[in-house]
Amino acid sequence: MVLSINVAVLLAVIIVVRLRRRTQARKRSDEQLTVLIVLVFGVLVAPTAFGQWVADVAGQVAEGITDAGR
Repeated sequence: MVLSINVAVLLAVIIVVRLRRRTQARKRSDEQLTVLIVLVFGVLVAPTAFGQWVADVAGQVAEGITDAGR
């Protein structure tokens, strides 16, 4: 039996666990590590169908906001 772990799923779990902790006790280095993990997660998810869907939705929201301001 071969067990494979999707790195994007593993990073998503790590992000959820890190963000559930109390924010008052965090150091600057801890926050920087969280940002780095989220950036790597974004790079891994971006080329997937889910990542493309998120980008399309964000683009439509931004376009709607721009159109509403006119």
